[in-house]
Amino acid sequence: MSNELIDRELPEEARVELKEAKLVLEHHGIADRLTELIGTPITASLKLLPDVAENAVYSAIDKSLNVAMDVALKTLGEDSLKTAKPRLLTHKFLAGLSGAAGGAFGGMTFAAELPVSTVLILRSVADIARSEGEDLTNIESRLACLQVFALDPGKSTEIDDDTEIGYFAVRAAMATQIRDASQYLLKNGVADSTAPPLVRLVAQISKRFGVVVSEKIAAQAIPVIGAIGGALINSYFIDHYQDLARAHFCIRRLERNYGEALVRETYGRLK
Repeated sequence: MSNELIDRELPEEARVELKEAKLVLEHHGIADRLTELIGTPITASLKLLPDVAENAVYSAIDKSLNVAMDVALKTLGEDSLKTAKPRLLTHKFLAGLSGAAGGAFGGMTFAAELPVSTVLILRSVADIARSEGEDLTNIESRLACLQVFALDPGKSTEIDDDTEIGYFAVRAAMATQIRDASQYLLKNGVADSTAPPLVRLVAQISKRFGVVVSEKIAAQAIPVIGAIGGALINSYFIDHYQDLARAHFCIRRLERNYGEALVRETYGRLK
């Protein structure tokens, strides 16, 4: 720890915000929340699905994140001057409707429903980012919205960097992909979303988002869930990512105000 960091402390209000953000980012992944909703543990793995279903899930995840990438790069900056509070309930209601349709017509409709839910989540994440002072005309801020899909605190065995665990480990593991994608987009624009730097970023996010999606599918596959349960699960799904987004962009705001090193060092000391 540097002498400069020893001599500096975050203001108490900022420490409280950071502690609340850490609680969200380090505890209570989506599996815990779904277990609370359904009343039975969610133990999901895509590897337990039949090959055809497993391939369909991966295809739906890739499609969803690619659609989200297009939305993030081409439309999120259009309302950059909007400063209203994020429309959390509106997005949650729409996600619930999407989940109800999936629940009513059976689990395999997720291939059509997941891209819709993913884009609704992204729109809500962008609203939260904007409310925390992010400039969504900035490419890096838009990619930070996509990064939220990788922030579920549940353990992923496929993260590239296993030297640390937790929020900052995920950000560190994705730093190269975020940097390369940002540099490519600044140089070449957004005409080609299949360019290698963007594909690598989506693939990195997909590893962790896929774990969450498998847990969501496992919950929706329970026979008694039906349309009402599908709506509730999707509402939990978007609410979970709204919480992660609030925590993520709160930390980014604190980093802008007080410096990344001090925020990270304080985060590590918080219990």
